[in-house]
Amino acid sequence: MVGQIVLMRELIQVFNGNEIALGILLATWLLWTAVGSALTSGAGLGRNRPRLAVAALECVLAASFPATIWALRDAKAFFQTVPGELVGLAPMLLTSLVCLSVFCAASGALFVAAARMAEAECWLSARAAASSAYLLEAAGSALGGILASVVLVRFCEAFQIAAIMGLLNLCVAAALALRLRRVQVAALACAAALAAIPLLQWVAPRWDAAARSRLWRGFNVVGARESIYGNLTVTETGASETGTIRSLYENGSILANAPDPAAAEEAIDYALLEHAAPTRVLLIGGGVNGSVAEALKHPTIASLDYVELDPALIAMARQFFPVQTAVFDSDPRVHLHLVDGRRFLAGTVEKFDVIIVDVPDPQTAQLNRFYTVEFFRLARAHLLPQGLLAIELRSAEETISPDLAEFLRSIRRTLSDVFPYQAAIPGEMIHFFGAMQPDVLTRDPQVLVARLRERRLATQYVSQYFIPYRMMPDRMEQVETELTPVASTPVNRDFAPIAYEFDVVLWGAQFRSGYAAWFRAAEHVRFGQVAGALAIVLLIGMGLLAFLPGRERRQKASAGACVAATGFTLMALQIFLLLGFQAVYGYVYAELAILIGLFMAGIALGSWLAIRSNNSSDAGAEHRWRLTEAQLLLALAAPALLIVVSLIGSFASTAATWIAAQVIFPALAALAGMLGGYQFVVAAGIFLRGRGERSGLGVLYAIDLLGGCVGALALSTFLIPVFGFWRTAWLAVAINAAAVLLAARMNLVTKAVQL
Repeated sequence: MVGQIVLMRELIQVFNGNEIALGILLATWLLWTAVGSALTSGAGLGRNRPRLAVAALECVLAASFPATIWALRDAKAFFQTVPGELVGLAPMLLTSLVCLSVFCAASGALFVAAARMAEAECWLSARAAASSAYLLEAAGSALGGILASVVLVRFCEAFQIAAIMGLLNLCVAAALALRLRRVQVAALACAAALAAIPLLQWVAPRWDAAARSRLWRGFNVVGARESIYGNLTVTETGASETGTIRSLYENGSILANAPDPAAAEEAIDYALLEHAAPTRVLLIGGGVNGSVAEALKHPTIASLDYVELDPALIAMARQFFPVQTAVFDSDPRVHLHLVDGRRFLAGTVEKFDVIIVDVPDPQTAQLNRFYTVEFFRLARAHLLPQGLLAIELRSAEETISPDLAEFLRSIRRTLSDVFPYQAAIPGEMIHFFGAMQPDVLTRDPQVLVARLRERRLATQYVSQYFIPYRMMPDRMEQVETELTPVASTPVNRDFAPIAYEFDVVLWGAQFRSGYAAWFRAAEHVRFGQVAGALAIVLLIGMGLLAFLPGRERRQKASAGACVAATGFTLMALQIFLLLGFQAVYGYVYAELAILIGLFMAGIALGSWLAIRSNNSSDAGAEHRWRLTEAQLLLALAAPALLIVVSLIGSFASTAATWIAAQVIFPALAALAGMLGGYQFVVAAGIFLRGRGERSGLGVLYAIDLLGGCVGALALSTFLIPVFGFWRTAWLAVAINAAAVLLAARMNLVTKAVQL
């Protein structure tokens, strides 16, 4: 789990990851782990000397962890013609397949080898050994997830974490291979702790710097820092009339340049000029490039609240952008809040004249939260009667492509559902404004120019000459014609993130392959078509399983199908929980990591409960009935979870959201995990019964991982962006309903044979 967190962060940094990238990367991870488990099970690795096999695999993990980090950082250069260029899906898939192969396959193989070791040395059956290994792996994953997210990634670089984990694995390998006693193990631990000092102080930082220079080949890196939200890197790319240009990147995507007066003026001045006399301003994101200082030039501003999520980003900006960030401490009108923007609005009672949202386009589900109808309603509740909301999105100076127009229409339609009065200023960055009163917004450039002169603003780019050009009648008319929503234009919602799906189409259009065409075609697929195709596939699959020769083979195949359905469902439940938590409480990364940890702890607890109840004399019949019951609960889990999340979201008070974040969401995560852990152990009791018991030791685990692999890919790249949460939940219900029927059929057939 520690390796997964670190390596996924590396992959995101290399490939500027959105949910499409994350889905591909997680699917690749699960695929290789499944392959390692299945191949080890079939090849019989560790069957004769399982202790040595486990020790050898621990050494492979220790060595492959830092090697994989190095390979990932070095891989991007193979696919880029220009440093900083975006990389498409094919290179992304190829890189993850190659780089993750050894580490993930060894991880999957270790599950089988450890289960065989438990079977041989603890006198357990294959079923009990597999169940125990599954329980302990889930418990270790829970601990590793919390440890990595709360401690390791906060205070250590990637190679330092790899060194810590490598020493731990090597110690375990030595203790197993040499059969060390307790005193010897303690001595080994002390020696490893002493070895860790030079490794962490001198060796690992040098490896990290060398590998990072390969990742940023062609750039002059002047600073880098890991935060809990990702990697922050500052580069110097040249000089301008105003001095050296520095760029701040987060996870490989550029956040800000400094000096960049054009971006600062663009983000701030149009919004503030739209208001007759702004006094209280809220800026969400984008303040480190000089935007805060630009806003304070307006003489009517009495208070400016600036909200930024990552404290490390502010620290980096203060260090490398001192001119642009000096006002954070020197001007008493500035109030800096290090918190998620939506969470800040949900917890404050303040109202504002202007709310400016300066976050990137909805390239991810996290960013999409700032462009939904739910967020716009939250913003409206914190606007004064004459207040306005301002957002900006990428557009085009001249011709707006059909894909871009569809994306922008969706945002405008969403804005119009909340604000009865809107205005837009066209350009390379298009500005949308929403207000509740009819006399707030203006489309007259001369009004903005008059306010510019009245406030005596010294601007270079939002000037008395450029404003009339941006707002020429033909350009304004073009925006109204092309971006006015039509009847079919969808509304962007937290649980139906259609704008994120549109943005994925635009992302795919940047590459010469058919990514955009594929995404565009997927967008127009109807839910009824998908549901019908899924029903046909499920019916055919159930029919094939029903006619397999041999009752034992049919039962094993049915149990395997149930496990695959559970793997898919657990992936859906995790995504629903995490995105639901974001929507209700705000994006607090450490707490999301705890949710994942509690999910894995729930799997461990469910496995333990199932193992404890495996003492019946008629274990086969009991397993079949319990599998049916568990699968029925899993079928109901997705819609039940969404009902609870929707109810939580309807309570807007700070106390209610705090209780939800600290109590309800963790409890839901643990309950979802318990269902999955319980189901796996029960299914193992059927799948690993009779002939071929030992050869199937890792196959069932591989099936579980492959179900999660399909879920990660389908949910992130297609189902949730196109159909939203609720329709995706009903598809999960259908998949589990088929599994329920398979499990029930096992019981009925067995009962009929007995009669």
